[in-house]
Amino acid sequence: MSKKPTKPSRKAPAKTAALLGVGLDNEDGHKRVTKGEQFILVGGSEETHGRMTETTLKTFEELKRRDKHLATVDPRELAEIVHHSTPR
Repeated sequence: MSKKPTKPSRKAPAKTAALLGVGLDNEDGHKRVTKGEQFILVGGSEETHGRMTETTLKTFEELKRRDKHLATVDPRELAEIVHHSTPR
């Protein structure tokens, strides 16, 4: 009695997402890198890097408040959240 080999189940891979922030105005020679579970921010002047960090943290706070996840949120809604999370 031989068993027919079974095919491995093919699950769709889980969606993953991350944010990447790149600052291009660094003139002081410092290498600035801030990493989080779903983001990485690199470069920029001290002010720019700080603004990117604040925007990113506020964006993730708002996603959590809305019970949304970066991998599944509509891109237009994410853009609106980022816009409102950016310090003026």
